[in-house]
Amino acid sequence: MISTKRRALAWSAILGVVGVAGHAPAQEYPASPVRVIVPFQTGGTLDTITRLITPKLTEAWKQQMVIDNRAGAGGNIGAQLAARAKPDGYTLFVNTPAFAVNPSLTRKLPYDPMKDFAPVSLLAWTNGVLLVPPTLPVRNVKELIALAKSRPGELTYASTGPGTAGHLNMELFKSLTGINVLHVPYKSIGQAQTDLMAGRIILWITSLPGAVPHIQSGRMRALAVSGTKRSAGVPDVPTMQEAGVKSYEAVSWYGMFVPGGTPTGVIEKINAAAVRAVRSADVKERFNVLGVEPVGSSPAELGKYLQAEITKWAGLVKKIGLRAD
Repeated sequence: MISTKRRALAWSAILGVVGVAGHAPAQEYPASPVRVIVPFQTGGTLDTITRLITPKLTEAWKQQMVIDNRAGAGGNIGAQLAARAKPDGYTLFVNTPAFAVNPSLTRKLPYDPMKDFAPVSLLAWTNGVLLVPPTLPVRNVKELIALAKSRPGELTYASTGPGTAGHLNMELFKSLTGINVLHVPYKSIGQAQTDLMAGRIILWITSLPGAVPHIQSGRMRALAVSGTKRSAGVPDVPTMQEAGVKSYEAVSWYGMFVPGGTPTGVIEKINAAAVRAVRSADVKERFNVLGVEPVGSSPAELGKYLQAEITKWAGLVKKIGLRAD
């Protein structure tokens, strides 16, 4: 693990030119390397998406893009670091729905997503998928709901812990359908996968990209995807709304932000480059393989979406009485 002191020295070397010359105005941006803070570990979907996009920004700007993974505390460590960065466009920040959920989970959150950050672009999103074991005698969501209501408190569902996407997505499903199923938190996705395929756990809403191979092999049965649009990876699987849960929507989204107070001209320049990147043919091709849908929104669209997500998840977290601290 890289120590804090060594990391600071590395950043001083990378960005040393800034201390000498200062940052250029918006029309000349960027005039030095740009850091992208990823608040989760390497290898996840957000990290992968970021690493697919940043070469396009390097190509457009002729500047080095340095990815800085700052995992921990459900994304809060990286978010706090980004919130305190200088608002000049030389620190970008990417995040997931955790950014919208954490204000409701953490009493003393060291940042405000709406006040301490400025939105740049909603880069992409992925569907979640409702899975059951292939041995369960249900073929659709309606049959699943009927089974759960006939056996209240008996069926179990998996997640990777309280407050995670899988937990909240299933709690939303419970809230909208009126079923009573028990939460079983797992330490890893692999453990949950194994127990679902073996029938030791009955329900699971998880990210679609990692589930597609198991669905295609028949080791898991997909009943619905969690967004409002079907996925190319499993085109025959209906959306939750098509399956009868009319107001259900819960996707994994990936957004780009900058510290609040960053000049509008700089934000517009970053947005234009990011949108071109996610809509480029080769990036879209790679996204398709991962089951990721490119978006490339305006800053205003992301800001509106983030506020709606914060409101939605705050209501659910309050309803189920969940707190991380």
